[in-house]
Amino acid sequence: MSGQNGQAPAELLSANNITALFDSVDAFLFDCDGVIWKGDKLIDGVRQTLDVLRSKGKKLIFVTNNSRRSRRQYAHKFHSLGVSVSEDEIFSSSFAAAMYLKVNNFPQENKVYVIGGEGILEELRQAGYTGLGGPEDGEKRVQLKSNCLFEHDKNVGAVVVGLDPHINYYKLHVRLMDEAQVYGPISFLFSKGGEMGVEPGHGFSILLSNEKDFLKSVWTNSDKRYNRYGTLCIRENPGCLFIATNRDAVGHLTDLQEWPGAGCMVAAMCASTEKEPIVVGKPSTFMMEILSKKFQIASSRMCMVGDRLDTDILFGQNAGCKTLLVLSGVTTQSTLQDPSNNIQPDYYTNQILCMPIEC
Repeated sequence: MSGQNGQAPAELLSANNITALFDSVDAFLFDCDGVIWKGDKLIDGVRQTLDVLRSKGKKLIFVTNNSRRSRRQYAHKFHSLGVSVSEDEIFSSSFAAAMYLKVNNFPQENKVYVIGGEGILEELRQAGYTGLGGPEDGEKRVQLKSNCLFEHDKNVGAVVVGLDPHINYYKLHVRLMDEAQVYGPISFLFSKGGEMGVEPGHGFSILLSNEKDFLKSVWTNSDKRYNRYGTLCIRENPGCLFIATNRDAVGHLTDLQEWPGAGCMVAAMCASTEKEPIVVGKPSTFMMEILSKKFQIASSRMCMVGDRLDTDILFGQNAGCKTLLVLSGVTTQSTLQDPSNNIQPDYYTNQILCMPIEC
């Protein structure tokens, strides 16, 4: 039986099919949030599973959309959790943003304005670029008064937007959790068609034309400086690039719940600039182009392991990899098997501890 888009339904990974998967790949690509850890807590069985894979000669590569850290900072986090991983094995969207500029010969005399964390700024420095903004702009305010001109740097040639908890992050999360209550994270506040109605008796009802309008309204009520500065650079600096690390709606920033992801910040910038970004993180295959050249492994000999259908699994499929969905993060089994889901991985399992690779 095939899914809605003609794909066969995902197979539950078991002792009966693990050998076929294992023998068909030379490298496993792992997402991190929801797969390796949740927040700062390692998911059960991760260390043992990675050790077994290494002992059997498999190459391990970690591909994360979370741009808050640099590769160096991610290597430190792995080590703090008792997992030995080198910087060369890590491909973060912060690194991808810097590499995109480098491979496209972005002039080093131009500056890059960052709506995001220190990880992006560090990767930009490593690539030889000057980054502005980031966390230090998190407390700056704009003065909305007559005869006041907001100045911005005319030498900014690119704006990189990633996950940024300094962008009225607390207000956004509290508002959603207070109103949505049992309805779950932001990604489920909007139906497939962009509109959402809540049945009577659940405490509230809301109808939105689309997710962008909602995020734009949230942003309009923010007094942060980021949107204004980034918008001016994109709209007024000739040829200024608009780069998004990713468009994830939510992510496991803590071990107990999901939080709004970089997609919220990106959608707000799309609304204010009326432009669409260049996306360098998953499901874009830009990171695959970089790591394939580095490791000289064909994508057909790789398996992408992730917890998100619309980023991890789609990334693997776009690149021609085998795909394995783990249910330890964002995606539930009911979501995977919902008739409306048209992204089917090759395999799925509860978490990577359940990969029967000892046999």
